[in-house]
Amino acid sequence: MRTEVPGYLLGIRTAPLPAATTVVLALLTAVARLPFLGQPLSPDEAGFLMVGGQWSPGSSLYGDYWVDRPPLIIGIFGLADHLGGATALRLVGVVAVVIAVCLAAAVGRVGAPDRRWAPTLAAATAAVFLSTPLFGTRQVNGELLAAPLVLGGLVALLVALRRGRRAVVWWVAAGALATAAVAVKQSMADVAVASVAALLWQVRTVGIRRSAYDALGLAGGAVLTTLVLVGWAAARGTDPGALWEAVVSFRFKAAEVISGDDPAATDRRMHSMVDALVASAAPVLVLVPLLPVARARQRGPLPLVAAVVLLWETVGIVGGGSYWWHYLIGTVPGLVLLVVALARHRPGLQVVAAVVVAYAAVVGAQVTDAYPGLTRGQREIDTAAGRFAELTRPGDTAVVAFGTASILRRAGVSSPYRYLWSLPVRVRDPHLAGLTAVLRSSHRPTWVVVQGTSLDSWAIDAGTAQEELDRRYRLVAAQGEWHFFRAVGTHGTLTG
Repeated sequence: MRTEVPGYLLGIRTAPLPAATTVVLALLTAVARLPFLGQPLSPDEAGFLMVGGQWSPGSSLYGDYWVDRPPLIIGIFGLADHLGGATALRLVGVVAVVIAVCLAAAVGRVGAPDRRWAPTLAAATAAVFLSTPLFGTRQVNGELLAAPLVLGGLVALLVALRRGRRAVVWWVAAGALATAAVAVKQSMADVAVASVAALLWQVRTVGIRRSAYDALGLAGGAVLTTLVLVGWAAARGTDPGALWEAVVSFRFKAAEVISGDDPAATDRRMHSMVDALVASAAPVLVLVPLLPVARARQRGPLPLVAAVVLLWETVGIVGGGSYWWHYLIGTVPGLVLLVVALARHRPGLQVVAAVVVAYAAVVGAQVTDAYPGLTRGQREIDTAAGRFAELTRPGDTAVVAFGTASILRRAGVSSPYRYLWSLPVRVRDPHLAGLTAVLRSSHRPTWVVVQGTSLDSWAIDAGTAQEELDRRYRLVAAQGEWHFFRAVGTHGTLTG
């Protein structure tokens, strides 16, 4: 039986009202982010801007800095840095969520073509959960930037399943977008997982031969995109072998180190993230399919794909080990697939799902209204960054022990130490041999900023580095728990 591509993918007229509603939802999502354009950069945002802005052949993985992230996210942040920095980055985030909402509508249109309001329900789900502060959406991070790539890949996959024998281009597109999403955030492998589930289902329905051809198209798109990205990174000075170590091998070593984190701190973050997840109403949406409503006579892999993707996203969140709220953004594609599967196979539950999404929107708005600014910890970092900016002079350099690159970015200083995050220090320089060498060198930093009174921290042996800090630096100021040490000259006087 012949199956056609969804109308709007071929320029055929589609239902105007759901399309107009999607546009409104996308615009509302953009407007919801505008009040936060001027918020201070988070440590991650600042660090990625610093890495991306100087990425060229240098002494480390990305120029003179090292970070365990794939090249596409570095390139995006580098573009934002060249376009103006913080505000440009936040505008990139606005564009990302607008595209994601529109692509979620496309998932609804392709996945449930006979359900008029499926695109609107899918777009609303993406809009709400990409906007709620309970998912840590105020900052621009890997999960947020990867979301449109994942949703685009899901559109390509669903079209491929509908096109039958003429689907090879769509399978190639799905493979390319799957790779692009992982090249922004390693855990965002949703398209790859969904594709494997769909291919296994397809083996049962159309046979192994055609499924093998489709799998080759998927793999071809993924391999070609990987080669392009690795070649692009190599042209900018990033060695392919070192890149593999950073984005793959390092994660296994990091998992061992993270497991040794302070159990009390890890438990607090985990409970905080779970509380945010429950308050967001996302778990309620996942439970909606359990309601006893008759099934429509529809065939297809969508329920299986949605379940497998949600399971993968859950594994990714738990496997991350750090339990930051923004990990929850990774569940948005799975939630979109879930509501589309409901619309197609359990249409009687569409209203229930819509009510849950509307409730989630109200909760998100209330949280935004109650907490319009920075958290207490963010305010403390921003205050310390402002104080440090007052102390520095043009040409100064600094190291923050460890992480919190937003302090460096606010002051406009670079770091001679290659690690701008704490986890790479704990994994790759736990005895601070690299930092000690920097403190002893002729290009030692003008400043060392320490959270606390010493370099001691979990999974770090600070002995030798602390001796160098005590010998070569003098405490000149403090702001809260942040202490600012300035280098001294050969005669014991402050440099500069």
